[in-house]
Amino acid sequence: MVITGLIVILVMVLSLPFLFHKVEENLELFLFVMGIGAAFISSKMNMELVIEALREPVMIAGAVLIAGALFFLMKEPFAQFMGKVCRKYPVALVVFMVVLILGLLSSVITAIVASIILVEIIFQLPMDRKQKIVVCILACYSIGLGAALTPIGEPLATIAISRLNQDFMFLLRLLGKYIIPTVVVFSIIAGIYTSRVSGNKEAAGEIAASSEEDNDDSLLDEEEIQQDTWNGVILRAVKVYLFVMALVFLGEGFEPLIDKYILGLSPQLLYWVNMISAVLDNATLCAAEMSPSMMANPLIVEAILMGLLISGGMLIPGNIPNIISASKLKIGSKEWASYGVPIGLLFMVIFYVLLFVIKV
Repeated sequence: MVITGLIVILVMVLSLPFLFHKVEENLELFLFVMGIGAAFISSKMNMELVIEALREPVMIAGAVLIAGALFFLMKEPFAQFMGKVCRKYPVALVVFMVVLILGLLSSVITAIVASIILVEIIFQLPMDRKQKIVVCILACYSIGLGAALTPIGEPLATIAISRLNQDFMFLLRLLGKYIIPTVVVFSIIAGIYTSRVSGNKEAAGEIAASSEEDNDDSLLDEEEIQQDTWNGVILRAVKVYLFVMALVFLGEGFEPLIDKYILGLSPQLLYWVNMISAVLDNATLCAAEMSPSMMANPLIVEAILMGLLISGGMLIPGNIPNIISASKLKIGSKEWASYGVPIGLLFMVIFYVLLFVIKV
């Protein structure tokens, strides 16, 4: 009965945001309700879990609030700075460097800080809304991967190091050969995409000045993501808090399902099954699946971590950068999935070949 109930909730989490616009508009509240439901069904709901769910989002939501307030206060100087940068350098080069630098630095400045900086930069880029969404998703993949290189970058890396009893540089040694080139690839893709979509316009500096000449639909699209207020800054932090809180409940609630059907699978199957991290906190899955005994076969560790990291970019709940970016840029579940899922599946196939066929 417990497993059946959890499967029903998982199906609802995977489907309802794409089927009903109201659910998509209130994704944070929907996931929160689903998380509480999962915790109750699996008999995991207790005061300790509630306290954890209240405590876990504090740092993330606090960082979003503080950074949002600072960027709001400094929006004019920052807009002027970005305008100068985009006039001096091609926008494609700017995008390439942003995705590359934030991806590589995220393991030092944390994925939270990197994603906050990312959305503020994307917000100022002289591009259409649709183009910004594509760049944002590519950058979030880059940040999500890069942050896993050290235990301070994101919770998944911290948990992996702790569970495997390894040193600070372990993940860099183990996954650096995969992650660093992939961050570069995402940066190149973002740069090429930007170059192509802006190729039919004039010089990069003229793109920003040409916004008045865009059609009405384009202007309306831009309005959706360019208007910000103090209420918006505060509401965004509250939404992120509720989102992370929901993931805590979901992760704990789905533990019986993970224990019954996921643990003990072969590395090849586990790699694909870990795509559920697109809707569950990948740190929770990492904690459930990792064991010091796996160090006898590092391939298992590589398969688990790479599967979690790549699939975490597919949907909004899969990663902290996704959550922060989608909240700021008002990206819907369908919009994110339309680009995030194909990109994720492509790289899942590539890394499956690298890990299990070529065995790099």
